[in-house]
Amino acid sequence: MRAETRHQLKQDRFSKVTIEAAENAAHWSAEHQAKIIAAVIAVVVIGAIAFGGWYYINSQDEKASAELSTAVRTFETPVRPAGVPAQPGYESFASSQERATAARKQFQSIVDKYPRTHTADMARYFVGLASSQLGDNTAAERSLQEAAAASNGDLAALGKFALASVYRSENKDTQAVDLYKQLIDKPTLVVSKATAQLELAEFYQSRQKPDEAKKIYDQVEKENPATEAASLAQRRATALKQ
Repeated sequence: MRAETRHQLKQDRFSKVTIEAAENAAHWSAEHQAKIIAAVIAVVVIGAIAFGGWYYINSQDEKASAELSTAVRTFETPVRPAGVPAQPGYESFASSQERATAARKQFQSIVDKYPRTHTADMARYFVGLASSQLGDNTAAERSLQEAAAASNGDLAALGKFALASVYRSENKDTQAVDLYKQLIDKPTLVVSKATAQLELAEFYQSRQKPDEAKKIYDQVEKENPATEAASLAQRRATALKQ
């Protein structure tokens, strides 16, 4: 019973910090609620899997887990407004770049020290996110490609979703579209079909392809009646006409 209690406490702790990390690390706007929800679900599911049974029977994973929690807290530490000095006893960063640099170093340390653990797989995903925030697309691609190739389907979906965003910023449109279509064809709990569709449609819209975007928005509305995804698709489709 005591071991089960410790296991539950660890699971609750990991779920809490990863949910908060998703809320702070996600760089999507409020308009993209479906994607934010998907990311929150993702970290909860991956956290539950990571803490399940035999994954945590050795000290390596225990240590990696503790360090991941610390790194996640760094990644969600507040950024001070410009010109505001640091307050004693209150941890903060002067810029998002400073925060991402510190967090990436911690996540990378986990990968380097515990490369064969499942916690390291999650750390690679966060290395990719931090690298993307820093504009280091080469490092972001490398880490997110590793996450996208993970044996855990939920983590792989998250990796593909984030990697597609990096490809878009590099104007690697073919690769980005391919990843979105993979996610649409094989949706997961963490990245639903509607989430991937909305992102692909928004991509087409940004590339001045309104007809392609509208087709997808109409499909989302049809397949997801009376949902937030349908409402978002309807708003975007209406905006295309203006």
